Amino acid sequence: MPIFKYRGKNRIGNIIEGERNGRNQNEIVMALEKEQVQVLSIERKKLKFNIPLIGGRKSVSLRTIAIFNRQLSVMFNAGLPITQALAILGTQQKDKFFQSVLIEIRKDVEGGANLSNAMKKHPRVFNELYTSMVQAGEASGNLDTILLRLSQYIENITKLVGKVKAAMAYPVGVLTIAFVLTGVILWKVVPVFADMFSQMGAELPLPTQIVIGASDFLGANILFIIIGIIVLFFIFRYYYGTFKGRRVIDRIKLRIWVVGELLIKVSVARVTRTLATLMTSGVEIIESMTITAKTSGNAIIEDAVMKSRALVQEGKPLWESWEETKQFPYMVTQMVSVGEQTGSLSTMLGKIADFYDEEVDQAVSALISLMEPIMILFLGGLVGGIIVAMYLPLFDIIGKVG
Repeated sequence: MPIFKYRGKNRIGNIIEGERNGRNQNEIVMALEKEQVQVLSIERKKLKFNIPLIGGRKSVSLRTIAIFNRQLSVMFNAGLPITQALAILGTQQKDKFFQSVLIEIRKDVEGGANLSNAMKKHPRVFNELYTSMVQAGEASGNLDTILLRLSQYIENITKLVGKVKAAMAYPVGVLTIAFVLTGVILWKVVPVFADMFSQMGAELPLPTQIVIGASDFLGANILFIIIGIIVLFFIFRYYYGTFKGRRVIDRIKLRIWVVGELLIKVSVARVTRTLATLMTSGVEIIESMTITAKTSGNAIIEDAVMKSRALVQEGKPLWESWEETKQFPYMVTQMVSVGEQTGSLSTMLGKIADFYDEEVDQAVSALISLMEPIMILFLGGLVGGIIVAMYLPLFDIIGKVG
């Protein structure tokens, strides 16, 4: 589906901008009107083929944002004017890109803009969740508290992402070493043995013929193989960037043995943590769910949150709407049900997030423990198999000589 960029005004009069997938402009306009958003402008987004790792960096690390939040919260709480606080923090920043962003924000605030509106001009640094919470803080007069809460949220999400990266780093590292080592052996070592066997006129068993054939193919096509890998990488990145591609790949991820269960726990932790943080900060539930969907980290879970959002708009309780999507564990929906019945939904969502953070810890430990022997066997079998295949003719020759 094509992507449309829109600009509109929500029911409380704030200007909002965003992107939506849809068949045409009318479909997007009708969907936004149902959400009580008056569309001011809408246009189809032009497709771009972004080349990763080339060009200037346009983002800031979560850790940097978390530290900035804490510092800004302390300064604001101490009674320092927001423009002065931004000027001090901008001067102290070692990250030049972030420094330039803070300078621009300070100029906009000095020109009369709200902090949240000034930050909205830099969506790659301050996302919709961030600016919505700042806007809620400005409206309620609790901006320092909101900034501190944002810091805690970002720190929790950073830890969660770090756990997943730790789980993936080991198998990815071992597989990379295995393929590089195998490539070097096939490219440089095997041809030496092949020449020796050719000079000796040795009869080669099938495993040795397969290895030498793979070596010959690699040697003759090394450049094309490297180009092919690079092209496939960019094709994958482009496909994953499309509406359908992201959903196909994310669904496959959730079905991978062991890994899928871990990713579901991570998504549940992120969804509940984000929703709890937004609701506690005073953002109304429909807007909170829209923002939460975008931070879930998985397109399938994102669609489930948006589907449940529509059901909540129709008057259904949150727990029932989540249950209908069939993407949230039974325990989660029951705990949300209790939270809604007792009037402590945001608190209950926070407890669910804490519980799933611990679940992710255990799942990561279990995954690493499981992957270690599998990776060792794979690496040993791959390299060992090549070595054995190359020594088989030698054993045959020695047997004949003996």
